[in-house]
Amino acid sequence: MRRFQEALAIFLAGCLVLTTVPGGLAFQSPPPPPPPMPVQGAQATPEQLQELVAPIALYPDSLVAQILAASIYPDQIVEADRWLQDHGNLKGAALAQAVDPQSWDPSVKALTAFPSVLANMDKNLSWTSSLGQAYVNQQADVMNAVQVMRQRAQAAGNLKSTPQERVYDNGPNIVIDPVAPDVVYLPQYDPWLVYGAPLAPWPGWYWYPGLYLTVPGIAFGLGFGIGFFGGFGWGWGHWGFDWGHRAILFNRGPYISRGNTFFNRNAFLRSPAARLNNRSEMFRGGGAFRGNAGAPRAGAFGGFNRGAAERGFSERGFRSFGGARGGGFHGGGGRR
Repeated sequence: MRRFQEALAIFLAGCLVLTTVPGGLAFQSPPPPPPPMPVQGAQATPEQLQELVAPIALYPDSLVAQILAASIYPDQIVEADRWLQDHGNLKGAALAQAVDPQSWDPSVKALTAFPSVLANMDKNLSWTSSLGQAYVNQQADVMNAVQVMRQRAQAAGNLKSTPQERVYDNGPNIVIDPVAPDVVYLPQYDPWLVYGAPLAPWPGWYWYPGLYLTVPGIAFGLGFGIGFFGGFGWGWGHWGFDWGHRAILFNRGPYISRGNTFFNRNAFLRSPAARLNNRSEMFRGGGAFRGNAGAPRAGAFGGFNRGAAERGFSERGFRSFGGARGGGFHGGGGRR
């Protein structure tokens, strides 16, 4: 009887195991599959980046900084240019006060002091979007390209100090600043001829009236008054470069973008710990751009390929053309 009871107990225990273990296993979720690695797009070559920055490389430093930062926001560029067309009666202090409450990035607000520059970015939106994509993913390379083009223009005899701007060396870097503290003269030049050996023009490039020459050399024709914008936190004096770290400066610190149009491949591919400890990440526009769900956004543009989305933006720019607009007043000198 004792052996029978022991055998029965073992039998019942086995039945209990058989009935409970499968149920317990059923409540265990399988481990999630590892996330797929994103495909990293091709990086732009130095030659492509030099072609890309050619139209702006000879502008004063602070304006180049504003343009690079604003290129991350092509939608805001379009909106701000339309807004300026609708408010063409606003000038000087009235314009600055009306711009201040707008929701645009500080860089876009700053460019309203240069209506023709902003309009050029709108009309050449394929180029603008490619510039933004390159800045997000290859910031140091883009700034290297600016310096290379300045060196080429200097070697060709086309970049030197004038009554309108001061050109000088700061270590290995060439710096360009306006001479007058409250007026910025835009250099006018053919971006495909001014650097010595001719460059291939950007496909579909639109020659915005009043900004570009069609012959070699540099001229000055438009002076933009910036004094009315100086009292706002986004105005001219708040922008610059830290050329040593290849960084845009805003309010004396690294400019951090909050845009979500372009996907930062480099930041996504690095681990969070690496991003936290990599000082250069401070200067990369705020890391990978993410949507509401926290997933990386591929963005509107697929890289340095001048794709369909960029062409669509460019077509919007052409359709929006509202006439040439210059600066605050005319002045300056002739060609040099």
